[in-house]
Amino acid sequence: MKPYAVIGAGPMGLCTVRNLIKHSIPCVGFEIHSDVGGLWDIDSPTSTMYESAHLISSKRMTEFAEFPMGDDVALFPHHREMKEYFQAFAREFDLYRHYEFETEVVRCEREGDDWHITTRSQGQEQTRVFGGLLIANGTLHHPNMPKLPGEFSGELLHSADYRDPAVFEGKRVLLVGCGNSGADIAVDAAHRAKDVDISLRRGYYFLPKFIGGKATDALGGKIKLPRFIQQKVSAAISKLMLGTPEQYGLPKPDYKMFESHPVINSLILHHIGHGDIHVRKDIAAVEGHSVTFVDGSSADYDMIVMATGYKLHYPFIDRAHLNWESFAPRLYLNVFHPEYDNLFLMGMVEAAGLGWEGRNRQAEMVALYIRQLSEGAESASKLKAVKQAQAGKRADGGMQYLNLERMAYYVHKDTYLNAMAEHTEGLRKDYKSFDAAVNLDAAPIPAK
Repeated sequence: MKPYAVIGAGPMGLCTVRNLIKHSIPCVGFEIHSDVGGLWDIDSPTSTMYESAHLISSKRMTEFAEFPMGDDVALFPHHREMKEYFQAFAREFDLYRHYEFETEVVRCEREGDDWHITTRSQGQEQTRVFGGLLIANGTLHHPNMPKLPGEFSGELLHSADYRDPAVFEGKRVLLVGCGNSGADIAVDAAHRAKDVDISLRRGYYFLPKFIGGKATDALGGKIKLPRFIQQKVSAAISKLMLGTPEQYGLPKPDYKMFESHPVINSLILHHIGHGDIHVRKDIAAVEGHSVTFVDGSSADYDMIVMATGYKLHYPFIDRAHLNWESFAPRLYLNVFHPEYDNLFLMGMVEAAGLGWEGRNRQAEMVALYIRQLSEGAESASKLKAVKQAQAGKRADGGMQYLNLERMAYYVHKDTYLNAMAEHTEGLRKDYKSFDAAVNLDAAPIPAK
């Protein structure tokens, strides 16, 4: 079997390599930074992390099942704790030796059934041939930067460029957007800026991180409620614990709970309620330092921070290879290409509560598919037929997700996990050992 290439050494890349080697599939990982961690390593050139960032979900709902976080790690870990966790994961499963660090993937070209992958390291490029390609470079590193209606004379930056609250000292700041990062940054600014406003086009649901001293995302227990009941219960909890968004002067959401990602941050509501953050409507015009909003009000600002999310970004491969349509590639279960059997988009999936273990299960399913396909197993042939017939069919469980770029690859957690479990079980049933051992310590793949 020719080695498979894995792009990225963040959590998705790491569990991908972990599952490939666990199932005797030779692989080489490429990472542009000098260490593992991806997004969670603030020193990485592709990281969009900021100093105050913590995990949004609780550690027990997020961690890899085979590698729990230590009891000394905070319930909602700081990004530096997460970086250390992924470094420890890589050491535990001997993943470092499968990676080439400080190596950028420049081009991925398909020739026949092979992938010719060009990398750049220390200014030198080389092209090697691989039997397959698994892309795990993340979904939160390429800023979505909408154009403002006019020219702003102050400082303009995207939340991706934000690192330290010192940049807000004494300034009049406008935040545009209110996802989880936007809410965190607004709270940071409230402690340092002269004034902080936040401009919103639509409403958001808010949930606290804690209820009764326990992590909110861990309160569901083992009973699986129907989707519409989960939505109603969570909306009721939000209203009981925090009130409605309208009570804080925020827009009323025009969708149901979980049809867009809720903001897991009650501190921003605290600061709005105390007048530290002022809510503004959508922007109508910008001229110099002045911003006019759609309700006719206006104010002057020294800095605008665009907390407007991210775009999927795979600059090293032609979109035609990804079966791209509209906002995102159309793949089965967000990972399987309908025609190529050796191209996988790892981790291009979001769902409330999916965690790293959900992504690890995706990696296991893919590794089993590669292994079983190479052996001609019936289970792999069945999955091959399904992925061809159902590419782009969304595992939404009936959720009416907003038609937004950032929601294009959202799935319903239970629907997604159940589909993966069914395929994984089938692949495991007729699992066979390789007739010949695979040498995972083989010599480096020669350049083309």
